[in-house]
Amino acid sequence: MQNNVFTAFQTNWISLLVSLVIIGFLYFLARKRVGFGTRVLLALGLGLAAGIVFNTLKLDYKSVSTIGTIYVNLIKMLVMPLVVVLVIHSITSLSSLGQLRKIGVKTISWFLLTTGIAAAIGLAVALAVDPGAGIQQAVPKDFKAREIPTFSQVIIDLVPSNPINDMATGKVVPVLIFAIFVAVAIIHVGSKKPEAVQPVKQVIASLADILHQVVKYVIRLTPYGVYALVGAMAARYGLDTLAPLAKIIVASYIALILHFIFVFGGLVGLVAKVNPLTFFRKAYPTAAVAFTTRSSYATLPVNLEVITKRLRVSDRIASFVAPLGATMNFNGCGGVWPAVVAVFVAKVYNIPLGPSEYIVLILVAVISSIGVAGVPGPATISTTVVLTALGLPLEGMGLVIAVESVIDMGRTAVNATGTTVTSLLVANAEGEFDRESFDRGEEDPLETATA
Repeated sequence: MQNNVFTAFQTNWISLLVSLVIIGFLYFLARKRVGFGTRVLLALGLGLAAGIVFNTLKLDYKSVSTIGTIYVNLIKMLVMPLVVVLVIHSITSLSSLGQLRKIGVKTISWFLLTTGIAAAIGLAVALAVDPGAGIQQAVPKDFKAREIPTFSQVIIDLVPSNPINDMATGKVVPVLIFAIFVAVAIIHVGSKKPEAVQPVKQVIASLADILHQVVKYVIRLTPYGVYALVGAMAARYGLDTLAPLAKIIVASYIALILHFIFVFGGLVGLVAKVNPLTFFRKAYPTAAVAFTTRSSYATLPVNLEVITKRLRVSDRIASFVAPLGATMNFNGCGGVWPAVVAVFVAKVYNIPLGPSEYIVLILVAVISSIGVAGVPGPATISTTVVLTALGLPLEGMGLVIAVESVIDMGRTAVNATGTTVTSLLVANAEGEFDRESFDRGEEDPLETATA
């Protein structure tokens, strides 16, 4: 043990010393309240610079790689608990089956439909742009090629048989379906015996709060994880290998813009029958706050005011759809981004994906988006779920996490705007949209100020 420690220090002391200095600097910036996004971008630059130096001087970078692996493992740790707790918590926020059948079904259907379309757009753009071109990595030693199952076997594998075993073996889709069954059962029983399910709902709500806090702990480590992951990759492959990562940003924003303009604009114009340009002008504060804060929860107060005071949607619809959307509606984080990353990782590791995998990708992206928490960063969780379901190496996620903060601004703006769109669609269907006031351009001043 001592020899191993001594050998590791002897061969890695330079990279370890540099890493400690950089991590200390990033921690100092955090103590000085430097913005999260700024620190992540700095970590990206520092990791790139340090990795290139390590690569040029042929220095051992195992210590840097170890830090990155620890961060990835912490992300993996969260997947199953989040899937179970947050999906149940999101669905049980509907107070009765009657409410679920009426407003709830319409709201959730729009959430899932638009997320599915977003995943399809992300997939199409990624296949066209091919963001993984030029980056090649060896498949991890513990990775085993997956046999192509028959269609009937795919359907059977979606049905949970032993939820605990499914959790232990990383079978995400059966766990998701099990959580949905439990959530619906809670609503059903609660409609007849509210007192019987109240303790369960309180426990689930408490677990959700606790997991949100755990997510925050892990996300706070993102700058250090970004430095280590980028540094290790740059040290191994050099600068030339990192240049194609720019394609990830380009592909993601192309898909996000297409979804924003054509899907949101089309739904507003064709379904709600309002002028899309007027809608986007009125919804601008929501998109702006979401873009800068990178948090659906931080955007929620502004979004509620935008929906009621600028879009002229009733308080009842707004107070139901907006909070639910902050937990369940993630067109960008749960639709576009996982699809782009999946195509990227498959290309990098030279793992072929076919039509059946594309269908599974879209379906899993739709289902997994339900429980994504509305704080900066958890799109990583949704992406992990999709990669796991497709049998792709999770190590590939480390290659894109460095540029995620840049893309997260656009993703969150799309997420929050999607909730605004759904509020308008549901209110229009329920007769709770003041179209005349909207058309006259009547707007009440927004009062909410965000930190």
